[in-house]
Amino acid sequence: MRPSKRAPDAMRKVTLERAVARYAEGSCLVTFGETKVLCTASLEERGPPWLRGSGKGWVTAEYSMLPRATHERTRREVNSGKPSGRTQEIQRLIGRSLRAVTNLPAIGEKQISIDCDVLQADGGTRTAAITGAWVALHDCFSWMRQRSIISVDPLRDHVAAVSCGIYKGTPVLDLEYVEDSAADTDANFVMTGKGGIVEVQGTAEAEPFSEDQFLELLRLARGGIAELVELQKQTIA
Repeated sequence: MRPSKRAPDAMRKVTLERAVARYAEGSCLVTFGETKVLCTASLEERGPPWLRGSGKGWVTAEYSMLPRATHERTRREVNSGKPSGRTQEIQRLIGRSLRAVTNLPAIGEKQISIDCDVLQADGGTRTAAITGAWVALHDCFSWMRQRSIISVDPLRDHVAAVSCGIYKGTPVLDLEYVEDSAADTDANFVMTGKGGIVEVQGTAEAEPFSEDQFLELLRLARGGIAELVELQKQTIA
């Protein structure tokens, strides 16, 4: 029995709330159970210098966790002078995930910066951030089209993410922190609305996992991401 009493293939309650940041071109407050992440999308008139003259735009991401997003206060990373390795890895993952479904030349030589700030962490912050960031990016592109900054929608597909793991010998979907911290195997899956795999991160925390166990985690992830994509569609309708 899972601590939350959920079935192995059951997601936590997920919500996506649009237009929560007044000044951002696109924004979404995403919740996966008790995990809450504020995602904003900001249009910047200039792309990165290394793309100048290419006619191609860029989507990048930054990720941070507020000091009291966890049980004990953590120091702001700005005070240490640079983001931690974990933070860099997560924000690169978010950026890659969004670029995988974006037609970058359709943006022109502009950059969309996605900021994902964790307000409260209870497992799955990176997967929640990717899922909510897609909504914020969608709304930013809609804002640009309404003002004739771009003529077509650069988004080619949905993208969402979910965690899976083996908890007390059982493959389960969408781990909360108490499961994540005790899981034998922990994995994150990023997939598109059409079912394409963008990225898989999987680690055995104790015993190595088998190919059959991996395929079961993939099956769970496909089901969870299908639910998330359907929620994205309902949210932007």
